Amino acid sequence: MTDKELKHLIETNAKTVQAMLDEMAETRQERQELREGMLQIQNAVSQLMNIQERITNLLISLDGDRPTILKKLSALETKLDQLLQQNPTDELG
Repeated sequence: MTDKELKHLIETNAKTVQAMLDEMAETRQERQELREGMLQIQNAVSQLMNIQERITNLLISLDGDRPTILKKLSALETKLDQLLQQNPTDELG
């Protein structure tokens, strides 16, 4: 093999190695971006789960308050009925 051929082979190999290194660097960068994206997705899912839990707790709280509200409305209705029975002429006029 002549010096010229050897030099050409070394240059070709160097270019091939550089291309492989560049490809590896790009792949590494893509993997890093994917990892960051996965972390963002995990954080978003975590936040959604927290929101869902808060909504569930709020709905449970509202269900717990419902009997109290119904009792108060029932008491108001009873008082209103009593007032209307005491003053039947006010109802007409």
